[in-house]
Amino acid sequence: MKQTIYRRWQQDKIIQALSTRRVLLLTGPRQSGKTTLAREISVPDTIYRTLDDLTLLEAALSDPLGFVSHSNQLMIIDEVQRAPMLLRAIKQDVDENQEYGRFLLTGSTNIQSMPTVQESLAGRIRKIRLRPLALGEVQQTRPNLLANIFSRTFAAFVEDRRFSSVIYDKDLYISQALTGGFPEVLRMHSENEKRQWHKDYLSVLIEHDLKDIAQIRRKDGLNKLIEVLAAWSAKYIDISAIGSSLSLSRPTLDNYINALEALYLVERVRPWHNTDYDRVSRQDKLFMTDTGLMGSILRWRFDHVRLNGQQNGKLMETFVYNQLAAILEADDKDYFLYHYRDREKREIDFMIENEDGNLLGLEVKSGAAVTKSSFKHLCWFRDHIAKDRIFTGIVLYTGREILSFEENMWAVPIHCLWT
Repeated sequence: MKQTIYRRWQQDKIIQALSTRRVLLLTGPRQSGKTTLAREISVPDTIYRTLDDLTLLEAALSDPLGFVSHSNQLMIIDEVQRAPMLLRAIKQDVDENQEYGRFLLTGSTNIQSMPTVQESLAGRIRKIRLRPLALGEVQQTRPNLLANIFSRTFAAFVEDRRFSSVIYDKDLYISQALTGGFPEVLRMHSENEKRQWHKDYLSVLIEHDLKDIAQIRRKDGLNKLIEVLAAWSAKYIDISAIGSSLSLSRPTLDNYINALEALYLVERVRPWHNTDYDRVSRQDKLFMTDTGLMGSILRWRFDHVRLNGQQNGKLMETFVYNQLAAILEADDKDYFLYHYRDREKREIDFMIENEDGNLLGLEVKSGAAVTKSSFKHLCWFRDHIAKDRIFTGIVLYTGREILSFEENMWAVPIHCLWT
């Protein structure tokens, strides 16, 4: 079966960055499409080298300066984290030849967090994150929901809505979430195929990639930790509770979680606390970065998830997070993603702040019905915290209609994030 090549939202940003920076680092999890994208934007005289090739890796380790030496072409080095000493050689190269677009590096690890990396390339490098495919990328649409909200044209957007011909319901959202965004998995049809791919994927990361960034002495403990973290997605981080069922010391647990973050398997959302209200929580929220992988780790089946409110609630919130993160990172404007919680247990799943300080609160509901009480915390935040800031509250749900509940408070189908 011929592989589908999707145009990625980050493509134009990468091309622009290569015209203004000497080095670009395209980073993200394995199998998210970094190599395919790098090849898509390369030109005929581009030099391409992958450090997954053991001969090339040995050459890079033996003679870093010789390995990166070239004239004025673009050089792509794939999986650069396998030879961190190349960064020092690249620094020397681009200090001597300051032409833009010298290197495009790809890495499946957050290389700047690796203990063996001594060179940051500060002032010479730009870092761009590539995630597994968002649904808008699969459907080849450009998301405009956030732009319409923050530009105060959302009401006009509702009147002029031209949505996908796909009829979305809760079952379709669950099916898409359990598939996730890895390009290879999108080609598969059976749950068993997808689950086996995710199982093999994790095995490769543990056996192959983790040794580059951490010393893993307890693989059984690591595998159990991955399962615990998958179950913890969309919850507030509590290291003591996470470790309660694991026979791991606190330093080992912290080390393993940091390693999994460096491999882009899990990540944190910071709390919004830009307020003088002193009862705001400071806990981060944890999310898996791909809902398909999360579902496979937890051995979730479609028929069970659709009938289990706790499971489909966790799945939908993580799914929305995956879509939001890709949308925000691809946008030319600066957006900042948070969550909100206070000691009275008022919670807003996601808070987005734009560069002007305007705020968007997003609540995620896995059900197809929304009531006025669904906006309770959004309205409280607007009245007591946002004050003179422009604030919009949206409940994302699995129904089909965009509905206004009061001024700047809307119920919106989840698919409006990308259609």
